Amino acid sequence: MLVLLVEDDLDLAELTLEYLETESIECDLAYNGVMGLALIEKNQYDVIILDIMMPRMDGLTLCSNIRQLGVSTPCLMLTARDTLEDKLTGFDQGADDYMVKPFELK
Repeated sequence: MLVLLVEDDLDLAELTLEYLETESIECDLAYNGVMGLALIEKNQYDVIILDIMMPRMDGLTLCSNIRQLGVSTPCLMLTARDTLEDKLTGFDQGADDYMVKPFELK
């Protein structure tokens, strides 16, 4: 399985990558939405995990853009935004699921 994590919090990204590796899951990392889009255009991912609040391109815009490109890879929003309105906005932009920070890795 190949996962793309798009997360600008370096500590959280490293912790998540380490955990996924212990589960034998390969993971690419992008620190902003523009970098994430470039990787999505080059590679075929099984799952894409997106933070919402990132520099250069936020996760909502990235999710919407890849859906417009015809990318149907499941997208999980991973964010501190936790209101019902935030979640509905994520789903409206093409997210398949929504997980709120902080979270348990298991």
